[in-house]
Amino acid sequence: QVQVAESGGGSVQPGESLRLSCDTSGFTKTYDAVGWIRMAPGKERETVACISNGGSRLYYVDSVKGRFTFSRDDDNKIIYLQMNSLKPEDTAIYYCATDRACGTIAIWGTWGRGTQVTVSS
Repeated sequence: QVQVAESGGGSVQPGESLRLSCDTSGFTKTYDAVGWIRMAPGKERETVACISNGGSRLYYVDSVKGRFTFSRDDDNKIIYLQMNSLKPEDTAIYYCATDRACGTIAIWGTWGRGTQVTVSS
């Protein structure tokens, strides 16, 4: 049973913002890579943002660069995804996840329960 629950999702209009949160202490094991994955109907799962290598490497998918910001509170093991200037194509279920590497986190990672983000006018 997945113990990690994301929060902060919702329904917004294009151009608005949301901030997702995830308490990663619920993962049985947290690996070096921690990040956010999204799945939308009819689309392949996608790694949105991911940090690895002890925090020295931060990845964003091209479609969110300049709009989304990944951050984390190491003391409380919480990660965040600040999403600004949201677009309809950002509509998806967003999951926090952990894996040994960002390159495989969307395939082999351990995921949370997910939170729905819907962007529509």
